[in-house]
Amino acid sequence: MSRFGIGCGNKRLSRRTVLRGAGVAVALPWLEAFARRARGSENAPPLRALFVMNNLGVLPGPFFPKETGRGYALSPLLEPLAARRDDVTVISGLSHPGVRGGHSTENCFLTGARGPTRSGFRNTVSLDQLAADAIGAQTRFPSLNLGVNVDKANRSLAWTRDGALLPAEDKPSRVYERLFVAGSPEQIAARRRHLAARGSILDAVVDEAKSLGRAVGPADRQRLDRFTTSLREVEDRLHAEGAWEDRPRPAPPEPAPVDVADRALPFKGYESMLAIARLALETDSTRLVTLLVDAFATPPFRLDEGAGLSVDDYHNLSHHGQDANRVAQLFEADRRQMTLLAGLLEALAERREGDSRLLDRTIVLFGSNMGDSNTHDNTNLPILVAGGGFRHGSHLVFKADDNAPLANLFVSILQRLGIEADAFASSTGTLAGLD
Repeated sequence: MSRFGIGCGNKRLSRRTVLRGAGVAVALPWLEAFARRARGSENAPPLRALFVMNNLGVLPGPFFPKETGRGYALSPLLEPLAARRDDVTVISGLSHPGVRGGHSTENCFLTGARGPTRSGFRNTVSLDQLAADAIGAQTRFPSLNLGVNVDKANRSLAWTRDGALLPAEDKPSRVYERLFVAGSPEQIAARRRHLAARGSILDAVVDEAKSLGRAVGPADRQRLDRFTTSLREVEDRLHAEGAWEDRPRPAPPEPAPVDVADRALPFKGYESMLAIARLALETDSTRLVTLLVDAFATPPFRLDEGAGLSVDDYHNLSHHGQDANRVAQLFEADRRQMTLLAGLLEALAERREGDSRLLDRTIVLFGSNMGDSNTHDNTNLPILVAGGGFRHGSHLVFKADDNAPLANLFVSILQRLGIEADAFASSTGTLAGLD
């Protein structure tokens, strides 16, 4: 055995091989690296994105409008968005090809990684993290990953280029402190030491990768070269974090949203997380936010404090079997989701950034990995896009029996953010009808 922990004399290296540096093991790459660069200058007005997903979706019948194009009649669940309908596009007929398997698809919503139920499945990079590689250094936080009632060890919207889960933060107060509270000199010094230690670990791993590269064939050497490039990008992020320690944090524009400890109040927690996401975007502390509403992990719930509990936990309620009582409770839950989303859009529309509304500079995506949780259907996903300067006010319809790739929308979002990208996951181009 060599010092890499593998037999380098044997050319048939396992793809499960790990590099070990400074006592830390790092898996070898599974993914192709992307070369990308953000367009525009730092002086250009920034564009931002907020990605929101409920992993049990919504009732499809009351959600999707019956008419297509502009001038469609709002569906029952979309009525709370009436005041902002010209800022919203409803899209039907989208899904991720090859991403099937009911609830197992939840971690693939922003990655589009195929085959989540197959043996040995490994996720791929999520949309937000690919974007963060390109534009994340322009803000104190490259991205924020938030959650409501989230099972942090198993579910996330954010995934690294190597397919590793990034845990979601579920306490608004903790995010608020990171955004607006600098800390004592001792705390700042401790953060600097932490950043320096992480940089040293990366240096050791990169040295190991270079040595391993001398013992493998040309194809593996190319993969390792891409891997070390990826590690160097992480190192660049660490340097950027260190530079931001010298800059004052913005003054908080409003008090911190409340933490909601009661998991039976998911919509109160949802409202708090939307508020902290808005504050982060409004102060340009980050330009990329993900928010996972983990309905699957939500117990019997209340719409409001003092209201009665639902007849079952959120997951079992979603398997309603057309029971009228269960469908009625789901409808009220879905309606509350749309009401909270409408409140967010209203707040973004009220805030100005130069000559524009903050909404015009912020892409808001709401959706789910489930087209119909009752039947475990992962096609015809419920998708809303708002703001960001897209052309809105329509119901865009793609084939119900041969869905367009959801990743086409992701490419459109990347390009709108100023990132040079012509492909993502299963995309076949951009999404027609938004530009």
